[in-house]
Amino acid sequence: MTITRFAPSPTGHIHVGNLRTALFNYLIARKAGGTFILRLDDTDQERSKEEYVDGIKRDLEWLGLHWDRVERQSQRLDRYASVAQDLRKAGNLYEVFETPTELDLKRKKQLNMGKPPVYDRTGLGLTDADKEKLRGEGREGYWRFRLDHERIEWNDGILGDISIDAASVSDPVLIRADGQVLYTFASSIDDTDMGVTDIVRGSDHVTNTATQIQIIRSIGGTPPSFAHHSLLTGAKGEELSKRIGALSLKDLREAGVAPEALLSLMARLGSGQPVKLASLDELAEEFDLSHFGASPTKFDAEDLWPLTRERNQAMPFDAVKDRIAALGVPDDQAQRFWRVASQNITRLDDLGEWWTIFNKGAEPQIDPEDAEFIAEAMRLLPPPPYHDSSWSEWTAEVKAATGRKGKGLFMPLRKAVTGQAHGPDMSDVMPLLRVVKARG
Repeated sequence: MTITRFAPSPTGHIHVGNLRTALFNYLIARKAGGTFILRLDDTDQERSKEEYVDGIKRDLEWLGLHWDRVERQSQRLDRYASVAQDLRKAGNLYEVFETPTELDLKRKKQLNMGKPPVYDRTGLGLTDADKEKLRGEGREGYWRFRLDHERIEWNDGILGDISIDAASVSDPVLIRADGQVLYTFASSIDDTDMGVTDIVRGSDHVTNTATQIQIIRSIGGTPPSFAHHSLLTGAKGEELSKRIGALSLKDLREAGVAPEALLSLMARLGSGQPVKLASLDELAEEFDLSHFGASPTKFDAEDLWPLTRERNQAMPFDAVKDRIAALGVPDDQAQRFWRVASQNITRLDDLGEWWTIFNKGAEPQIDPEDAEFIAEAMRLLPPPPYHDSSWSEWTAEVKAATGRKGKGLFMPLRKAVTGQAHGPDMSDVMPLLRVVKARG
């Protein structure tokens, strides 16, 4: 059975980069009829906030990425402690005491000597007496995993065959001096215990994968299949991380982006396949990691708006009738209003702007050279209510009175009545108008 997971840290809002990881894992599970786990990496008790847990769930629910179960690492601390003790007994987890300053000096010395900046395993040579002396000096010990110096290989679902020499990688720190279990350790234990079969994540985790494969094997597990997607850049190839706060799912949702638009773009971005609006079921059916490459993937939030427009304009009336009712549109005009306004919106919130035009009147746009013409036309326009023939009857009367025709007749009248140069057919607009400000 296919089991995947999305493991965000609830220390902030999730953004488009996180979504790419969540979506890929979700689609793999759904395509295979498997299990998708939401696993909260909340071992950092100072930075993890319940409000962010709620926010993560709200964002995923908005997108329709429903999880099969929730796991919290903060509830598994005893399990991590037990595994850590087993690794200590086996000699795979050892205590070290270097300060960040000391480690930095070691790295600089190694680089100056032309050597790779890899931890030198000084901690392995410490006796119990040495450790007690260091503690007496106020030092706090933390724990590193002892890597076997061998080549770690796997076939990556996106990057292909990967081979990393463990001797070129520092023994990873798994437990901090304050006892906090770090991601590399907790995740390896969770993936093993929860039977995770497939993991997709960003390419910045490739080295982590090498060490996690050894950790998983050391605790008796079988490494899952790994795939590492490319990282997102801005539309011009610039680093996206500096702008990522503005691309949180919360902000995109509040801006009016349609969830289907975001999912459709993120499921195809970087695959070489054309982006098209699709349902989650359709995205899952067509999803294939082999379509994706290693090159950085450009993301432009502006690409979300054509897809959002397409989705919103295709929505049936029943899907928006409550929103329309909340605007104050009378029941007997609601369907007409949707038919007229729907093809002239991008965001659903744009409906409110159209109802304001119809209900309270628009600020007229009148070019100076059209002022006298509009004044004459408005004298010929009766007060509301209007009907289906009101536009044709009024424009015919204005044409006869002024001699204007074509664009010179219709465009100034549209701008005076709706305040816009573009929009729905005026024959459809007129029956909805309650106020025409240009009439004075």
